[in-house]
Amino acid sequence: MKSCCRQKKRDKLTLPQRRKGRKERSKVIKEENKLSKEIIGAAIEVHRNLGPGLLESAYEECLCRELAIRGLTFERQKPIPVSYKGVKLDCGYRLDIVVGGLVILELKAANKIEPIHEAQLLTYLKLSDIKLGILINFNVPILKNGIKRIVNGL
Repeated sequence: MKSCCRQKKRDKLTLPQRRKGRKERSKVIKEENKLSKEIIGAAIEVHRNLGPGLLESAYEECLCRELAIRGLTFERQKPIPVSYKGVKLDCGYRLDIVVGGLVILELKAANKIEPIHEAQLLTYLKLSDIKLGILINFNVPILKNGIKRIVNGL
């Protein structure tokens, strides 16, 4: 039944409209990938200077400084409401960092990335309608082993 519903929605769009939508999404994906590379580079720089073993708040502060040095726009500790039965509720959830309005960063200083950390970021992506999130665990000897990209709805 789902494919039937999708087909009906698709039929309402003309071919040029569908192509335009794909082109726009393609531009956003390119921007997300560009931001992702910059963000990971900034995180590696922070980790190279600080190493593992500090509190998450220290890494957040330093990563924000590094993002600013690189000229990236970001929001820190951005509130995110929970939508329940059509009503937006302020439940106190905060996104660690949102870069360029396109990428959510969820920072950790844990022994390892657990499935609940991934689920948390995926939920944040769904609540905010953002497609790309990066989970960064700074408490690892080599940072590339502490980075996980998570995509919502692709």
